[in-house]
Amino acid sequence: MSDNRTSEEDRKVIASAGPAANRGGGRFGSIGMPAEQSGDFKAALRRLGELLVRERIRLWYVVFLTVGSVVLIVLGPRLLGQATDIVVTGIISGQGIDYGDLHSKLLFILGLFAASWALSFAQAYILAGVVQRSMYSLREQVELKLNRLPLSYLDKQARGDLLSRVTNDIDNLAQSLQQTISQILTSTLMLIGVAVMVFTISPLMALIALVTVPVSVWLMKMIGGRARPRYMNQWRSTGEVNSQVEEVFTGHMVVRSFGRQDEVEARFAQENEELYEASFGAQFMSSLIQPAMLFTGNVQYIMIAVVGGLRISGGAITVGDMQALIQYARQFSQPLTQLASMATVFQSGIASLERVLELIDADEQTAEQEPTPEPPPVRGRIVFDQVDFSYDPASPLIEGLSVVAEPGQTVAIVGPTGAGKTTLVNLLMRFYDLDGGSISLDGRDISSFPRNELRSEIGMVLQDTWLFGGTIRDNLAYGNPQATEDQILEAARVTYVDRFVHHLPDGYDTLVNEDGDNISAGERQLMTIARAFLADPAILILDEATSSVDTRTEVLIQTAMNRLRQDRTSFVIAHRLSTIRGADVILVMEDGHIVEQGSHTELLEERGAYFRLYNSQFEGAAVDLA
Repeated sequence: MSDNRTSEEDRKVIASAGPAANRGGGRFGSIGMPAEQSGDFKAALRRLGELLVRERIRLWYVVFLTVGSVVLIVLGPRLLGQATDIVVTGIISGQGIDYGDLHSKLLFILGLFAASWALSFAQAYILAGVVQRSMYSLREQVELKLNRLPLSYLDKQARGDLLSRVTNDIDNLAQSLQQTISQILTSTLMLIGVAVMVFTISPLMALIALVTVPVSVWLMKMIGGRARPRYMNQWRSTGEVNSQVEEVFTGHMVVRSFGRQDEVEARFAQENEELYEASFGAQFMSSLIQPAMLFTGNVQYIMIAVVGGLRISGGAITVGDMQALIQYARQFSQPLTQLASMATVFQSGIASLERVLELIDADEQTAEQEPTPEPPPVRGRIVFDQVDFSYDPASPLIEGLSVVAEPGQTVAIVGPTGAGKTTLVNLLMRFYDLDGGSISLDGRDISSFPRNELRSEIGMVLQDTWLFGGTIRDNLAYGNPQATEDQILEAARVTYVDRFVHHLPDGYDTLVNEDGDNISAGERQLMTIARAFLADPAILILDEATSSVDTRTEVLIQTAMNRLRQDRTSFVIAHRLSTIRGADVILVMEDGHIVEQGSHTELLEERGAYFRLYNSQFEGAAVDLA
């Protein structure tokens, strides 16, 4: 199986087991009571196990290597005790120290420690691969999930928080697993190994050493239970801060132009304070574990030292055995401290995992249809038949809407803001599913099309232009990655992109930044039209494509769009009625209903809603604002 690709089975494994539990909001409260209950910890652990199941063979290698390393480490104190007995016996007996035996023993111990290091190195190398491949798989699943989420979900999510889940939370989970899997496994085996070795030396001393274990476990459980919900708050607050920073950064010109810096700073201060309190609560609670473990470890050390001293004086154990017991006492308390420390790090990772699982478990858009074998050419006849739709069931938007667009027609949609114009084309693109009725393309219900197949026949030019970081050539070719250089240049020439590109220092190799704000709004709009022209769609949607450009540029864009609309079924949404006079059919929408339809001349003659809109733009009386 390839390490660089996720199988369909892996995708199903991660998506299974149901949604993560919902969590309440709220700030970090008192130290004693969590401000928020975390999700189902056991369910998250089960999902983590399902994520790691692909790496089970390598995980077994990690276990075997860890067992070998711990066994060698645990043998060390006992062998050092035997070396000490060689020295003590030689001195007490007066026969002198057997340096040959001592040197052999010490060299053997050195070899054990070197072998233990080599096994630990191999374990760490394999574990790093296990964790990173698992995170690769998780990131791939998140990417696939984002492509399957409905637009309604993305509309409701803060972009910064969504990015934080995809980046910060997955990175935190990776770091947590990298640290904790090895440490938890090593510490657990170390506890078992030390307990066995202490029993072989003195069962009584072993029982004394184990007295503090229940106390340590209880402290770990109590403190860890209070730390986990605070980690949940910490990563949620991190997402909220990221969301605000991203929002203000992208809109910094608007913030400055309206003089809202003080308000933005106050809001950031509040979000930052909440993050501080959440982080403080998580870090404070987790920092309590190590002192608690050190305290119980010291109590255990004192008990062993006192009882061991008495046992030596009674001749029950040797000096070497006592040395080994003291070392084992330290080795016994150290794993407990490490387990407690790793438990808090692990809980932080699980908190991040639960946030990622919330995204993975979100409701997806309706199931895709099977690709159409050898689909016929699209003619472009579109029928809206008694369409019902609402974003909120309590507030119907479109009810019983019916309209027919014949192949090659240009259908203009006008009306006041909020009338449902853009919603109509979003339904055609299947960005949202209908509540009732149907939309058909060439007699076939669009719900029976695979979304990619449907959208490949539709080109969109939106009011909000979208360009990505890359060259102008790359942005144009986005509409058709297989386009030749001649086709790109032809699309640029027809849509007047070629006219301004020649004035740029690097021509078509000029880099456009991620926001596209190093070229003008009109130039960006022309590029999006060229991109749609290069895609050569059967159906064209123009949504307020000239609303933010100057009059001269609008003329160029209109000319380019007229060429683009030739022999295509086109839907044009416009507030400037001068741009749609030549449309074959004009639909006038109000409150989700088509109140009028006809040509420009016919609608003016009716002297209805379109007549009023037209007059408000071209014949309205000037108003003295002085």
